[in-house]
This record gives sequence, structure tokens and C-alpha cells, in this order.
Amino acid sequence: MKRFAIVGHQARTSGDFNLNDLPGSGGRMDILCRCINSSLLISHGVRDDVECYLVLAGDNRHHKTIRFSGKSVRSLSPDERSTGALIKKALSIPCGDMFRESSPGISVRQGGVKELLAEFSFAILDEKGSDIRETGHLPDSFLLSDSKNFTEDEVELMNDMPTYSVGPAVLHAEQAITVLMNEKDRRDTGWI
Repeated sequence: MKRFAIVGHQARTSGDFNLNDLPGSGGRMDILCRCINSSLLISHGVRDDVECYLVLAGDNRHHKTIRFSGKSVRSLSPDERSTGALIKKALSIPCGDMFRESSPGISVRQGGVKELLAEFSFAILDEKGSDIRETGHLPDSFLLSDSKNFTEDEVELMNDMPTYSVGPAVLHAEQAITVLMNEKDRRDTGWI
């Protein structure tokens, strides 16, 4: 299973944002919508071997994590607004420490990066990392940030994690996911 976890440092943890203003009222929810689409969608289909986690950290006291599972997600469209509607629906249901399904393949729970790192081993996707093209084996799980840098607390949690880069240019989070998935596809199918 391939996994991506994206930290949305400004992302709202409540569903009271406007779908017509995902960057503003959603706290850059537009970035997270594009990351979901980049990690899960392919032409005329969904990658069933990928999970995408959104860590919503806009409310410093109450982080939430939303999981999109490629093998069971339904109604995922490539436009940001409809993806935002799925996030909004997930945030509208009460949740605790365990994932609770809001729609097929979409679940939400309380907690953030610390809880996710306790569950899975991640590598960091960051422009300062080792080039993925010069790496023999790429891990299956990656953690990356939205348009903001990781906080000092997050960096402390990730201190010993390997860090990879997709190339010399600094890319948007969703672009980095696309490049990484292309590299993994090429390796998995023997195109290299």
C-alpha cells in the first residue's frame, strides 16, 4: 500500500468553510484537494493501492486527520470543489480517536502528525532530500507539507526519518506527488 500524508497547516478542522473559497475560508484547503487528486486519480480511474491522509492543523488545539482510501472511495472527481465537499462532509460528523467513515472510502478522526507517525513509518518528501532518481529503493509512505514549512514541533517528531526530493526545482505539494507517483509507476512496471 502506498501512502501520502499531507500536513495542512492552515486547514480548517471544522466543516464551516465555503466551497467557493477553499483557499481563504478553508485555510488553503485547495492545496489538500489537489494532493488527494494527484495521489489517487489516474485517467478514467482511481489508484486502488493508495491511501491519502490529510492532517488538518489549522486549529492548533484540535487537529484532525482525514483518510481517503483508493480501494473503496466513491464519487471522487478531479475538480477541487467536489473534493472539498467530501472533506466538508467528513468534518461535519462527530469523531474521536478512531477513524469514522463519512462516505465510502473516506474517514475522519481526531489527532494529527504525532498519531499518524505512531501508526506508520514515513519518509519525508522535501526539496532538501536525496534525489529519488539516485535511490535504489523508494519507500511506500511519504509525509509532506502544504505551502508552509514543517513546524519546529513536527521537525522534532521527524528527526530520524529519511528525506527525499523529486528534483532540483521546488514544486507544489501536488506536483511533487505526481512526479513521485510517475517514478514509482515506472519502477513498478519496469519502464526504467
